[in-house]
Amino acid sequence: MKYIVILGDGMADEPIAELGGKTPLQAAHKPNIDRLAALGCSGMLKTIPEGFAPGSEIANLAVLGYDVPKVFEGRGSLEAASMGIDIEDGEMAMRCNLICIEDGKIKNHSAGHISNEEASELIEFLNKELSDDVIKFFPGVSYRHLLKMKGGDKHLDCTPPHDVPGTPFENVMIKAQATEAEQTAKKLNELTLKSQQLLENHPVNLKRKAAGKDPANSIWLWSPGYRPQMKTINQLFGVKSGAVISAVDLIKGIGVYAGLRPIVVDGATGLYNTNYEGKAQAAIDALRTDDFVYLHIEASDEAGHEGDVALKVKTIEYLDSRVVKPIFEEVSKWNEPVTIAVLPDHPTPCSIRTHTAAPVPFVIYRPHQEPDAVLIYDEYEAQKGSYGILQSQQFMQILLS
Repeated sequence: MKYIVILGDGMADEPIAELGGKTPLQAAHKPNIDRLAALGCSGMLKTIPEGFAPGSEIANLAVLGYDVPKVFEGRGSLEAASMGIDIEDGEMAMRCNLICIEDGKIKNHSAGHISNEEASELIEFLNKELSDDVIKFFPGVSYRHLLKMKGGDKHLDCTPPHDVPGTPFENVMIKAQATEAEQTAKKLNELTLKSQQLLENHPVNLKRKAAGKDPANSIWLWSPGYRPQMKTINQLFGVKSGAVISAVDLIKGIGVYAGLRPIVVDGATGLYNTNYEGKAQAAIDALRTDDFVYLHIEASDEAGHEGDVALKVKTIEYLDSRVVKPIFEEVSKWNEPVTIAVLPDHPTPCSIRTHTAAPVPFVIYRPHQEPDAVLIYDEYEAQKGSYGILQSQQFMQILLS
């Protein structure tokens, strides 16, 4: 038996008046995922353990079967693994967003989805101006970058920028959670303020403003942590070989620590215009040699953060027709059976434009398994499924059983 998890980041949502009281999953035309629901078994999964914020790092670790309180060390250190950056003893890593601030408030968390080329130029500029023996910036993808700090203390109260659009940035700057972290918080907040002075009139931002685009006029630092201590999924579940396919450094980094082989797909952007067909084909190719594939699609989450209802529906339909359909049609021809699971990691409701900790719907299709009574995949039908409500670590245990 082989296994593939197809994860539509942030797909789950809440009823929306614009959709006649339906959720985007209910409103979307998704015959292929619905077919999996009719042929498989459904349930709900609580991906966010008590006491944790509903971040993608927490949720994806949980989906992959990790005991989050024991292994979580912040988003930055996970993303560093994807970028090939080693976090040594005594070092701390943090996510470094490029964001847009307007009239003293956080306008968006992505600087208008700045391009890789523009972002790289800005991060390299900040490195020249702000890096020293303690601080260094590393360019990533679009607005998602990394900061590494020697001697930093991770006991910080940091706010993800996608959680607070429209909020005065000074109200949500970093606060120390312990006396020993006060100097770290002070240093990081000083970096943020200096970045605003440096970026405001940088040529990249002047061109963006002239073109009517949001400038990347501030960094935003969050999710600090040290090097995580994680077992591989081979050690946890006996999976001999596996692969991870994602355009998002966080997911690839989790995959690296999980012992999954990262696969790079040309044209995979982590946005709405990603190469859906290329990612589906890469997953099919990986399943020919590997036992397990974790295929992550980011687009629905971005639509939720933008509050764009129509776009979120469209991203779900793209996942259905351009990813689930070709994978299901191909592996159905194989002699070796392939189990297919589809789920989000967390909801990203368009109404609030950020994540929630609500349980998410999942479906698991196994060839030749007796299906349950659920015929459609969405947040409400899945509650009627035979799996009931699972706690985070149970998903992989049941998937691989």
